[in-house]
Amino acid sequence: MTTQTLRTPLCDMLGIEYPILSAGMGPSLIGETTGAPVELVVAVSEAGGLGVLGGAGYTVEEMRDAIREIRKQTDKPFGVDLLLPAQQVASGDAPAENTREIPLKDILQTLPDRHREWFLRIQNELDLPDTEAVLSSGTTTARPHAAIEACIDEQVPLFCAGLGNPGFMVEAAHQAGMKVLGIAGNSKNAGRIAKGGADLVVAQGHEAGGHTGRVGSMALWPQAIDAAAPTPVLAAGGIGDGRGLAAALAMGCVGVWVGTRFLASNEGGALDLQKQAIVQATDEDTRRTTIYTGKTSRATYNRFHDLWEESNLEPLRFPVQVMLASAIVDMFNRAGKVEYVGPFAGQVSGLIHEIKPAAQIVEDMVEETVDILTRRLPENVTAS
Repeated sequence: MTTQTLRTPLCDMLGIEYPILSAGMGPSLIGETTGAPVELVVAVSEAGGLGVLGGAGYTVEEMRDAIREIRKQTDKPFGVDLLLPAQQVASGDAPAENTREIPLKDILQTLPDRHREWFLRIQNELDLPDTEAVLSSGTTTARPHAAIEACIDEQVPLFCAGLGNPGFMVEAAHQAGMKVLGIAGNSKNAGRIAKGGADLVVAQGHEAGGHTGRVGSMALWPQAIDAAAPTPVLAAGGIGDGRGLAAALAMGCVGVWVGTRFLASNEGGALDLQKQAIVQATDEDTRRTTIYTGKTSRATYNRFHDLWEESNLEPLRFPVQVMLASAIVDMFNRAGKVEYVGPFAGQVSGLIHEIKPAAQIVEDMVEETVDILTRRLPENVTAS
């Protein structure tokens, strides 16, 4: 492991060695429970960064078990990422006593006519088997208040809201000694999250994988810094090596939130075919679409995107669109139609050429950043 020094105020705030956080990536509808499992969290934290558990794919109790397993494997700081869609937070949790697994094929019968007819036509034309996927009504996304309470009970060092404004739970988290982070895709939401009391804001550019906005990273980062001030800002979107980290630090960010590069690691929770899709992708091989969740998200291009665009359908509200997409992706997967399947991934995929250990990713990123700041810039840039 590198012995080089690379510290910002973020390191002191979180008790870490390097200003690198692995994104709390959830599942991408193909069979994995999460993109950021216990193994990835532990590897990144042990390497001197801070690993974040992708909690969206778990039930509340499964998430609690994962938190405890992380603590068994490392004494380093870590985080947990949950999705907090405003409508679900406002309507309250699904009743715990009614928690059950519901076959997606049953839910599909309740879709609007046009969406159900499109689904059946795709199944017939491509000769797809029926879906065998099930939906748990007890996921952390369906029970956000219970999931937050579990994080507070377990005194998770860093709570991350991958979707939605965490302002409503900041006070309770702070009373438990926790830090809170929110993610924004524009400067307005960066300011809102900061005003809500979050300790950190992630400014995630258009290039990023998963849920992402319309503003490019280089334009967003400085505007988000201004909007969130004095709350510190981390950069996300298009960061896969030390060059991206150095650029973010030069912009005034205190660190980076890295997703796709860690997804394509030995410990990343993506399936092997998903990791290979990232490795084989170029910078132009991702698409931003509403097909997967009803909200705009970026994934590796596949033919499912074409089917959705040709349908001219409006996306269903979150999480109903997730159920529709999950069923279809399950059917593609069961039929072996890999050309219709691809992971959430960012445009940085074009920089990723191999799957390697998460600790090596951290080390390589730190070494390159230090080299840029201490050697390359002084050699090539004169300033006075």
